Amino acid sequence: MIDLYTWGTPNGKKVSIMLEEVGLAYEVHPINLGKKDQFRPEYLAINPNNKIPTIIDRDGPGGKSLTLFESGAILIYLADKTGKLLSEEPRPRYEAIQWLMFQMGGVGPIFGQAHYFFGAEEKVPHAIDRFKKETLRLYAVMEKHLASHEFFVNEYSIADIATYPWVGRYERHQVNLNDFPNVKRWFDAITARPAVQRGLAVPKM
Repeated sequence: MIDLYTWGTPNGKKVSIMLEEVGLAYEVHPINLGKKDQFRPEYLAINPNNKIPTIIDRDGPGGKSLTLFESGAILIYLADKTGKLLSEEPRPRYEAIQWLMFQMGGVGPIFGQAHYFFGAEEKVPHAIDRFKKETLRLYAVMEKHLASHEFFVNEYSIADIATYPWVGRYERHQVNLNDFPNVKRWFDAITARPAVQRGLAVPKM
């Protein structure tokens, strides 16, 4: 059994989608960011970085409980635990990890800043311009790559799971997916997956 501490953000959705895809049993513990649950002492005891998601695997390595935060680390752990969605062969494995890092180091931070500055009451033109340009650049990187790949690697993997929920907020990025037809084809294919649809509904808010 996995304890999942999460909320309805792209980073939270990554892990609920992953858990649904690999078929592990899990119990959801909503961490309401609007109510500052992430700063409560009992949550900081398992995640000192006061972010979501966090998991506790009651049956971790060696049969001992394991607590993990950082969504990318969680995806790799769950893939290795189940032998799913991350190849054991070195080349596709590191290609998937490469695109996972692309999401963790680029897509997530840049799209997150775009969310903030585009929606802020006080407009900061140079910040809006910077993050608009960088958001479109990242979409262009994905568009070019997905022109010759069905998914980020040869097969659906944690790289796709990590990136998908962020692209799911394309309207907040002020992006028209029709301008990026390969990204749209990829996005629509993942949206159609039943496990993805179940994962997107977690937690019930």
